[in-house]
Amino acid sequence: MNKVIKKMGDAVQVVLLAPIKLPGKVRRVLQFAAVSLEILGMVVDKEENSAEKRKEVEHETAE
Repeated sequence: MNKVIKKMGDAVQVVLLAPIKLPGKVRRVLQFAAVSLEILGMVVDKEENSAEKRKEVEHETAE
């Protein structure tokens, strides 16, 4: 899931950085989407890391 979010964020960034004129509302929506995808990516990373830590702790306590 994280790969998909990263690729979508990259695609939005490419459109925003492209030398084309976009209407103001479209540009704002794309900026909002880019920020939202970045935040979502960070949350997913944090959840994956915490799940990995829980597994490590469970493994250590089982020994």
